[in-house]
Amino acid sequence: MADFYDYSVLAPDGEEISMKKYEGKVVIIVNTATGCGFTPQYKDLETMYEKYHDKGLEIVDVPCNQFAGQTPGTDEEIHEFCTLKYNTQFPQMKKADVNGENQLPLYEYLKSQQGFKGFGKGPKALMMNAMLKKIDSNFQQTPDIKWNFTKFVVDRSGKVVARFEPTQKMDEIDKLVAELL
Repeated sequence: MADFYDYSVLAPDGEEISMKKYEGKVVIIVNTATGCGFTPQYKDLETMYEKYHDKGLEIVDVPCNQFAGQTPGTDEEIHEFCTLKYNTQFPQMKKADVNGENQLPLYEYLKSQQGFKGFGKGPKALMMNAMLKKIDSNFQQTPDIKWNFTKFVVDRSGKVVARFEPTQKMDEIDKLVAELL
């Protein structure tokens, strides 16, 4: 059975980035979008990156255009947007699919380790549930990524320890990352 370190993703220049590069680190893998209501989470991710990078945190940003076409740009345009608007310093990968037949094998693995457990509580959670129910009444039954800014947290040993939906508070992720470091 493969583990986290057996997977790789492509950098925007086509270079293959192996997850082995992050061995011994705490890693957040996140599918992102530039035109989404959750896009301001880039700011929170960058804050965590600056706070914890020297202690062993890595963030792997995978832009994805599968959710309402909210990441229409090229890899270069996406990178420019993120660095200019949010001053992101963590590595951004080539735009890719996280669901379906063309999904990154890494995402197939991540979803097999941490399935969908719901959006939690609050107005954003209710909004997401209502919106997705219209698209697919059985959306809660699959491990698929439901929307932009779904985050997986991998511990220093390569175990996928948590999945955070975009509706969950960023301070919950921050707390877990601090514990794992």
